[in-house]
Amino acid sequence: MTKFVLRRLLQMLPVALIAMFLIYWMVFALPGDPTANKCGDKPCSPEFIAQFRKENNLDDPLLLQYVKYLGNVVRGDLGTTYQDLDVASELASRFKVTAKLALIALGFEFVVGVLAGVLAGIRKGGFVDSLVLVSTLFVIAIPSFVLGSVAQTAFGVKLAIFPVTVSSQATFYELLLPGLVLGSLSLAYVARLTRTSLVENLRADYVRTATAKGLTRNRVIGVHTLRNSLIPVVTFAGADFGALLGGAIVTEAIFNIPGVGGFIANAVRVRDGVSVVGSVTALVLVYLLMNLLVDLLYGVLDPRISND
Repeated sequence: MTKFVLRRLLQMLPVALIAMFLIYWMVFALPGDPTANKCGDKPCSPEFIAQFRKENNLDDPLLLQYVKYLGNVVRGDLGTTYQDLDVASELASRFKVTAKLALIALGFEFVVGVLAGVLAGIRKGGFVDSLVLVSTLFVIAIPSFVLGSVAQTAFGVKLAIFPVTVSSQATFYELLLPGLVLGSLSLAYVARLTRTSLVENLRADYVRTATAKGLTRNRVIGVHTLRNSLIPVVTFAGADFGALLGGAIVTEAIFNIPGVGGFIANAVRVRDGVSVVGSVTALVLVYLLMNLLVDLLYGVLDPRISND
């Protein structure tokens, strides 16, 4: 197991370096003025532009700029925003909020989605199966901003069950409704994946053998079939957690959540390249670590999958 983790970490290193280079290149090497909007409505003075380019190494060749940026990243320095705030500190505080939001969404989509998929799979062609397929298709067809606005109006304004917006404390209760909204789309995919995988595994030879040996249907499905059926679901959930961290921009905007999504959206809007690069770099690392966790879970779900 230790050798496997070390090998995967070594494999992740070039992926991270290449991804970070592409992000850096797309932000700083493409046409455009990196100091645009830096000084508000007025154009920046030549002295300020020269100082800004010097601080961000913009007068150096691109590859040298990237090497210097990597050196800062290793020291934990992701640069400063246009408001002279430390990007690493901003992300640290916002990641806590977005991580809680993503965990609520992930837990909701995994628990409810797997349960719905199992019920649909073991009753293939029945009412529950049709209900799950139609409802998931309905959820997939609704844009997230529409679902978020409707949920906010219905449960926040009309019924007053949940807060309409999220405060700076971002408590679990305040994040519950936006977390359910954020996880609803992925829940539909989890339910469909579970249902399809379960139906396929129920036709496998080992299921017929286990049934012939006298095992109850609940044990065959709950202990044997479901574990194998969860492998594609875990793969999706691992990738989706990273997507939830970076893709919660719409949900965070609707519910006024002080998270990473809003930070990235604002950085893009004001063309704050340093903040964009630092934020996306952190998300790339999260993606890679989640993929490593998924690979480790494969061996837990199916011992035949070796991590040696």
